Parts: sequence; structure tokens; C-alpha cells
Amino acid sequence: MRNQGSANSTATDWLDENGQQMDEDHRGLVYDIRTLIDRRRALGIFSGVALTSLLSACGVISETDASASPSSTSTATPTATPSASASASASASASTRLTEVPDETGGPYPADGSNGINVLDDSGIVRSDIRASFGASTTVAAGVPLTIALTVREAATGAALAGRGVYLWHCDRDGNYSLYSGGVENENYLRGVQQTDANGTVRFTSIYPACYSGRWPHIHFEIYDHVATAVTSGPIVKTSQIALPDEANAAVYATSGYEQSIRNASQVSLARDNVFGEDGGIHQIATMSGSVSQGYTASLTIGV
Repeated sequence: MRNQGSANSTATDWLDENGQQMDEDHRGLVYDIRTLIDRRRALGIFSGVALTSLLSACGVISETDASASPSSTSTATPTATPSASASASASASASTRLTEVPDETGGPYPADGSNGINVLDDSGIVRSDIRASFGASTTVAAGVPLTIALTVREAATGAALAGRGVYLWHCDRDGNYSLYSGGVENENYLRGVQQTDANGTVRFTSIYPACYSGRWPHIHFEIYDHVATAVTSGPIVKTSQIALPDEANAAVYATSGYEQSIRNASQVSLARDNVFGEDGGIHQIATMSGSVSQGYTASLTIGV
């Protein structure tokens, strides 16, 4: 069978292998679809997007034509997956562009040497479990368990960035930052550095941070080219923050030990937050899985 025209080709365009004209009933799916599209196009029923999808499904549009469609040229913002393992798998196979995560302030308590204290050159800072202090103190920060899974990818290509250094820190259940806040100046818990794996992912074992006055619940991080760069105060590739979603916040703050967070959370919003407010934190809101009883996992893909 051959086809020399579009969906409205004459019957002589549809011949069998012996050169005989074929009945309409035997011309196949492509002929039927083309005829249907042509008729509905005349009635103005199909939109451009629906037409493109249908033609692609039947193999009528080539890869070149499909690549020129509006959806293929838009910047894709991937959605974080519900679990850390799923996030890593998705990141490893992803090859599309994504929006670069906005640069944000490291805040007044980074302990990276930019505001007096530097914990990054201390032995013990490279670790995955950041709940306890290391060195002179072994105090463990109390709170609802939280695993933080960050996947670092190149924004322009979507490629996983393996071997990068990630420094992460956040406040404790009372809203205090170790090394800075009153009463925890001699603690260095809830801070740590890790190297991204082959999928571009790091996982920190921590506790759910409080909501303190004036800020939406959040976690700070810095991205470095290597762990060696991070622990020697080398150049920072990206400084930003993770926003924790309202539903998980409400569940955690209803538990014992987070009482002050209930009042603080009721007085702030993502839209009014001085960091996330510009765009509502759309590229920084973690995807959550888990529960208060089992602990939560906060997953986020970082485009740099």
C-alpha cells in the first residue's frame, strides 16, 4: 500500500500491492485517523495540541515535527518524587532542562566562615547523620525524625552532578541554631557535609526544624564543586534554602516539643516570607513522604 496525499487524498491514492484500488473499509488505521482529523478540523473541534498528540500516536508526525511543538521547547520543572530512592532514580534517568533554584541568603548562622564561626574545617563535619554534636559535645538534637534527600542536577541539561559537596544546616526544635543561639553556642549539631552519589543525591538524617518568629520553616544548604572545596572554604556554587510544606508542618508542630512553632507558623506564610515570598517558593518546596510516627522524608531536586 502507498499513500501520496493527506487525509483528504482521492481514492486512487490508496492502492493495494497489485495496483488495485482499495475500499475505504480496508485502508487501515492511518487512513481512518487522517480522514477523521480532516473532517473535525473543518468543524474547528480539534485544538492544535490535541491534533499533534493524535498524529504522533499514529506515527504521522515525524520526530522533527514533534520537537518543534510548543511543549518540547518549554523549560521543564520536574516534580520531586515522594521518596528519596524514587527521587534518586528519577534524577539518574532525567535528561531534560529544569529551572535553576534561586540563590538565597545563607542567613546569619551559616558557620561557614562568612560570619565569624567556621565549622567546615572541623574534623567530623563530613557525615550523613547530623542529629548529634561532634567533638567536645555529643548532645543529640530532639525532634520528629526527618531525612533530607537532595538531588543536584545541571539546570541546562538535567544531568546528575556526582561528586559535588553539599553543606546543609538548620535550626533545632526550639528554633535555635547551634554555635550561635543562646544555650547552644557549644553545640554543632544539625550541620553536615556530604558528597553527592552517582545520581547526584545526598541524604541527611536529621530532625524536623521548628518554625521560629518571622520565617517560614526552612533548611539551608550550600553546593560546592567538591567536598574538599567545602571543607577548605572554597568557592560556593549555589546557596539556597528548602521550604517545608504546610501540611507536614502542621502535623509535626502538633506534637510535644514544638508548641511554640504553632503560634509562629500561624503568623507567617510563603507569600509573605522574606526569602520565599517573591515566587512563593515554587522551586524550593520539598516533596514529603512519611508521617510523624514513622518520620518524614523531604525530597528536592536542585538545579544549578
